[in-house]
Amino acid sequence: MPILLALDASSSACSAALLQRREGSDDVLLSRFALTPREHTRRLLPMVDQVLAEAGLAPAKLDAVAYGHGPGSFTGLRIAAGVAQGLAYGLDRPLFGVSTLEALALGAHRRHALTHVVTALDARMGEIYVAAWRCHEGRTERLSEEAVMPPERLQLPPGHASCGWVGVGSGWTLREAMSDEIRTAVGQGDTSLEPAAEEMVLLAARAYAAGERHAAHDVQPIYLRDQVAWQKSR
Repeated sequence: MPILLALDASSSACSAALLQRREGSDDVLLSRFALTPREHTRRLLPMVDQVLAEAGLAPAKLDAVAYGHGPGSFTGLRIAAGVAQGLAYGLDRPLFGVSTLEALALGAHRRHALTHVVTALDARMGEIYVAAWRCHEGRTERLSEEAVMPPERLQLPPGHASCGWVGVGSGWTLREAMSDEIRTAVGQGDTSLEPAAEEMVLLAARAYAAGERHAAHDVQPIYLRDQVAWQKSR
């Protein structure tokens, strides 16, 4: 059964997780997580070493590697991408990029049993990274495109305004800048919740089980802000 490693440095948090699927018995899920602003370079590889050591596994036993590909901190995304691509290249294993906003939604679902979640991360410069999700039985469905925008421009997916939305993530510290409609329709959730490798390894495992495989050089960070600038220039 497959063994996957995920790592993340997209936010103030730094994390690593190892998932070992076991036929006929419970899966093994090991993780490390710490709020370590500006220490990701120093902390990420030791976390990877720690989860491998706890599992008693050498890196060569991994079947795939995953990382939080964004959106998030430009510097953090590059750090995680460099480590993950280096591992995938060195081991000749597939690499999966996982949405930080989807991982955040799954984390809210697993920890707080939320079903309709608007995930928002503080993108600095008066903007947020945001997307809306429906979560059910450990799975996520994206209901709006991931985007970067000023908080006052945030809107709910058409036809879903009365779903009992809850907002999670650091972007909701900018709640007062959002419209009256959003503040009324979206309840305040966990603004301290950060994307984590624990959810990323679960999302990557589903993609792996579905037969997806990606070469390390094909999996790039998703910045969103660069994409928006490019579209406006056309």
